[in-house]
Amino acid sequence: MFTRDTYIRRRAELKKLVKSGVIILFGNNESPCNFPNNGYYPFRQDSSFLYYFGLNRDGLVGVIDIDNDSETLVGDDISLDDIVWYGSVDSVADMANQAGVALSAPMKALQGICNDALSKKRTIHFLPPYRADIALQVYDLLGIHPSQQKEAASMPLIRAIVKMRSAKEPQEIEELERAAVIGYRMHTTAMRLTRPGVTEKYIGGQVDGVANSYGAMVSFPTIFSQHGEIMHGNPSMRELEDGRLVLCDAGAETVNNYCSDNTRTYPVNGTFTQRQLDVYTVVEECHDMVLQLAKPGVKYADVHFAVCRHIFDRMKELGLAKGDTEEAVRAGAHAMFLPHGLGHMMGMDVHDMENLDQINVGFDEETRPNLEQFGTNCLRMGRRLEEGFVVTDEPGIYFIPALIDDWRAKGHCKDFLNFDKLDTFKDFGGIRIEDDVLVTKEGCRFIGQDIIPYHPKDVEAYMAAARAEAN
Repeated sequence: MFTRDTYIRRRAELKKLVKSGVIILFGNNESPCNFPNNGYYPFRQDSSFLYYFGLNRDGLVGVIDIDNDSETLVGDDISLDDIVWYGSVDSVADMANQAGVALSAPMKALQGICNDALSKKRTIHFLPPYRADIALQVYDLLGIHPSQQKEAASMPLIRAIVKMRSAKEPQEIEELERAAVIGYRMHTTAMRLTRPGVTEKYIGGQVDGVANSYGAMVSFPTIFSQHGEIMHGNPSMRELEDGRLVLCDAGAETVNNYCSDNTRTYPVNGTFTQRQLDVYTVVEECHDMVLQLAKPGVKYADVHFAVCRHIFDRMKELGLAKGDTEEAVRAGAHAMFLPHGLGHMMGMDVHDMENLDQINVGFDEETRPNLEQFGTNCLRMGRRLEEGFVVTDEPGIYFIPALIDDWRAKGHCKDFLNFDKLDTFKDFGGIRIEDDVLVTKEGCRFIGQDIIPYHPKDVEAYMAAARAEAN
């Protein structure tokens, strides 16, 4: 939790931006597994509630009455039975004071607050729920069916939150730097342990353990797989094989719930083959291009397409692609190799504010998404960059057998792709290199004082040193 004044200031700014009505920010509830008291799933507070109230307890709702300039923390104090099992916690009134909120009330009072606002035809602002229990609570309070809640959610509130959370405050950047330290430990742990015969699951579990030991939790389920062409390849019981590449995409959350998100791809045996290096070097070049191109005022969509053109040019050199690069990218041929966007916003959520709809977060009236073209429709961040934005830089090249077969059968982009040569890469997998980028006044920089090794010689040297130490 930041200082009390931080949350007072943020709520005051939110009131100015939304202007009128009643704002209801729902915190999250516990998510039990199999039976009510099995807290198998770790509690994670709603990020927007955290941003404006800073309180990391379940069963809370923040009410901000803009017109009457009043704020209320709604929630029930825990029972004696809960104290026996889980220990004492602060009362709701005490927590309200910690967040600089003058009023507190039990949960049963929330219905009366809503009924009063509705009877006076006042606007009630709420965010689109992403959890079923909150959707049911909104239905009970406001009579809006869950199927209609996304459309009924408040655009003035969404726009205000996106505006405030997009540019990170100095104290938020400090938290992101702390997350980067944990992320470095996670990834270097994976690199030290990687060798033929070890299972993906074992290394994935060790990576998760680092996040749990130094922070709150992982910022998303760890991806660790020899099938790097699968975007979300969760660790399996497969043993790592000599000669293969393995892709590790993992991140941590600090105890204050700020995230890291990094990806590294490296050889299981510690040494790249020439074929692997031919492709890896292209991804490395694209990853580093972002540091040169990204700065305030530049559209991140333009950076994305600069990367796409570079990938296509280099794939032509490797005999995998052909034709005019500009025409190929317009046709979407680059998506054979890069079927996702260059990056996304990051902060308290690893895909920051994506619950508010990516169109509202990564795009604006000037920059609109292309939802029709395969690959381009997965671009999550396209708008102009501003100082304080944090975005991921994650180019990749993937050889997806099903995609190669599908496009060949359909003749899709046949004028730009050499399918016979692509067939020979069906056993290759995929490569992604990802770091988190802070947009500064004049350019950008990677977050994290220690950068996880990614230049080929650095990767090989790190893995060799780790094995020598282990032996």
